[in-house]
Amino acid sequence: MEKITMSKKSNLSIQEAFDLFIRKCKIKNLTDLSISSYEKKMVHFYEFIDKSEPITAVSKDTVDDYILWLRENTEANDITINSYLRSVRAFLYYCMDENIIPTFKIQLIKTQKKVKETYSTEELERLLEKPDVDNCSFSCYKTWVFENYLLGTGNRISTALDLHIGDINFQDWLITLRKTKNRKQQIIPLSHTLAEILQEYLQIRGGEPEDYVFCNEYGQKASDRTYQQLVRRYNRKRGVEKTSCHLFRHTYAKMAVLNGIDPFRLMRLMGHSDLSVTREYVQMFGRDLQLDYEKFNPLDNLKSRSKGTIRM
Repeated sequence: MEKITMSKKSNLSIQEAFDLFIRKCKIKNLTDLSISSYEKKMVHFYEFIDKSEPITAVSKDTVDDYILWLRENTEANDITINSYLRSVRAFLYYCMDENIIPTFKIQLIKTQKKVKETYSTEELERLLEKPDVDNCSFSCYKTWVFENYLLGTGNRISTALDLHIGDINFQDWLITLRKTKNRKQQIIPLSHTLAEILQEYLQIRGGEPEDYVFCNEYGQKASDRTYQQLVRRYNRKRGVEKTSCHLFRHTYAKMAVLNGIDPFRLMRLMGHSDLSVTREYVQMFGRDLQLDYEKFNPLDNLKSRSKGTIRM
């Protein structure tokens, strides 16, 4: 009969346990970007605690002390601290699931939600005014189409740049997204306005179904950085100082909320993994529903028509 002993995992160092966590991430097929993010954000944790220490030495008090250490020894704000904390939490929750350390809850610190910046109606009018196709460069025209696409779909830049010509179904008004943040294939509607823009663009661009819609100058897959630079130059030429591609995603969500979209439908269109992220948009932009509310509120309309007198 074998003697009952503690698991060998209990003797692991913090570094050894983290290596097992990264191995698990790779098995789960997490993106290289996600794994790299975990590794980079552990740098401060290793500055705070010796990674050769046994993993069993880590407790809830250790995490609380780490938060205080970040505040006192770095210039990180609360949002950044939470980003570091999420990586540590994912790692330690893995250790708990594997019975390497006892279970305890790790809570993020409270932060004030930052209002998501969007493009204004005036800025959009400048950006979406169609360039003269006969006289502008293909780069300018391509960027105009790209910005229309981002606003018309709410896609992230990485998702948009992975779009193939064959992924656009003009017959059924659908777009198949092969690459999304949560690595799940997604099908979204194609609006008639965007369909017309893309059909004209593809006639000029040419290409086969397996080719990328938004390519580099050689027709190959383009990098996020390349298109971010194109958008920056294009926007500034049009007198718009905001240049982030991601603002089109925020603007898409805001306009959808103001038009009364159902949160569950918005969640599916935006490709959010859960409703909590979508709720942030609804709560944040829902305040704008108060703008000119009297103009379409039925009670106010009735009162204005009757000039303040309501007849029974």
